Amino acid sequence: PISSHTRLETPTNLRHVITGRGERKMANQSRGQGGHLIFKMNALEDPGMIKLLYRASQAGVRIDLLVRGLCCLRPGIPGVSENIRVISILGRFLEHSRIFHFANGGKEETYLGSADWMPRNLFERCEVVFPVKDKAARTRIQDEILAEYLADTAKARLMPEDGS
Repeated sequence: PISSHTRLETPTNLRHVITGRGERKMANQSRGQGGHLIFKMNALEDPGMIKLLYRASQAGVRIDLLVRGLCCLRPGIPGVSENIRVISILGRFLEHSRIFHFANGGKEETYLGSADWMPRNLFERCEVVFPVKDKAARTRIQDEILAEYLADTAKARLMPEDGS
């Protein structure tokens, strides 16, 4: 098994570990433990990762995606992605932060790094995503940074199911 403190790298293990975390969320959901995924990235294009998110949504997992640019996933489709919300926030500056947050019923996991979910980033480049081990830092990322993005009403745009 891969430790929750494993550094994730492409092309070696990033997809595998993220898929495992998604599968765990689906299992937790089926046991009534709920869960919430919050992922912030610049692009979501990889078909395998999109299928994983659709499966998680179908299992009842709540998913918030903060995708600045290209997003090939369609949120809000009944029976497919009704538990997924996609928000795009465009500002004056290009943001390079990627945040992958897994709410696990009190055992939160947060990763930071450089990898967007695009085939080129997952299979053709060397990208690193690392766990945030410090509980205070994880709490700050979740409660201050991600919460601010999710609550934005000034520059945020919500993607409807038609992808516009």
